[in-house]
Amino acid sequence: MKGDNSAGRRIERVWLTQDACDIEAFRAEVERRTDLSDYPYAKGCEKNVLIYDSADLIAASSDAEDRRAVLAEICEVLATGPGVAVFKGAFADRTAIDVASGVFDAIIEEQHRTNSGGGDHFAKPGANDRIWNSLEKHCLKAPENFAAYYGNAIIALVSEAWLGPNYQMTAQVNRVNPGGAAQSAHRDYHLGFQTSAVIEQYPVHVHRLSPVLTLQGAVAHCDMPLESGPTLFLPYSQTYVLGYLALNRPEFRAYFDEHHVQLPLAKGDVVFFNPALFHAAGTNRSADIRRVANLLQVSSAFGRAMETVDRLTMSATLYPALKTLLADGKLTAAEAANAIASCAEGYSFPTNLDRDPPLGGLAPKTQAQLMREALAKGMSAVDLHAALKEQARRKLS
Repeated sequence: MKGDNSAGRRIERVWLTQDACDIEAFRAEVERRTDLSDYPYAKGCEKNVLIYDSADLIAASSDAEDRRAVLAEICEVLATGPGVAVFKGAFADRTAIDVASGVFDAIIEEQHRTNSGGGDHFAKPGANDRIWNSLEKHCLKAPENFAAYYGNAIIALVSEAWLGPNYQMTAQVNRVNPGGAAQSAHRDYHLGFQTSAVIEQYPVHVHRLSPVLTLQGAVAHCDMPLESGPTLFLPYSQTYVLGYLALNRPEFRAYFDEHHVQLPLAKGDVVFFNPALFHAAGTNRSADIRRVANLLQVSSAFGRAMETVDRLTMSATLYPALKTLLADGKLTAAEAANAIASCAEGYSFPTNLDRDPPLGGLAPKTQAQLMREALAKGMSAVDLHAALKEQARRKLS
């Protein structure tokens, strides 16, 4: 094989190495300008980042055919476009944000008292405050607020656009305090959380697959002027296939430091981006702004989420709140469905097919289906909890 050039070329095509990273090829990928005319639903473009008006986007999605067009546009923004978009006013009523912020503040205070929590993947420990698995903690402490918060139409719309149905929500709160230093530039989960030695063991098609298994988002829980350090992005960097390896090279880190862009956000805005986009939380240079974002990591039904989430307990806790909110007219059926999608397991597998056969279809009933059916039938919370536990029992080996 030593003299077989075709075998050598095949190895180079299939196995990527850090040494193959080419800064000039990278520049050719990222030094593009976003043409707003390519994205008819967008309201603007700032620093190569597309800007959407959330109310207009929701209105445009009310018709089934138009919704498909909206989903298609968002998908291409994330895949081959700039890779990042800001959805202005995603939370038109900021009450849900304010109540959730109170819940998060209380959790952080408890972490301080007990010397627990904290840490970060790409920043020095102690530079900020973290709430791991804020999704589950939020649901169990304030289920009605969870329903209002994750009933959000924009979160559901963008998650579906990138991942399709039955996505799985996870979330972590990040509070960067005044003086908190920036993260290092990175890509996210899955391959973004591996060393170069490990990344090089995966064939090229896995490098292409990793970004389509998750979606990254951030809900702004306060106004974020530039001095508070909102996230730094490098548009179009998600298209560079060698990018998981490139960020370990100094010339690529230097390029990010020189060319990244940064946009201010208002409370209630949401930014979504391809997990392969080069990005980093910025330095908080303000004197008194505690920059708080709820970081959404949405996973494909076909992938593995980063965090373990007790979705059975969450579902049992959320259900009576959903019943009450629906009965009082404080939540629409669509918003309830969005909240269920962020709470319950939406995929049938893995399961024990002896105990949990696919009766009447190709796959067994999901936890999310069980919740939706319970709401439609007016099932009691006690009966739903029993049904959820029985469903979980059937899935065991």
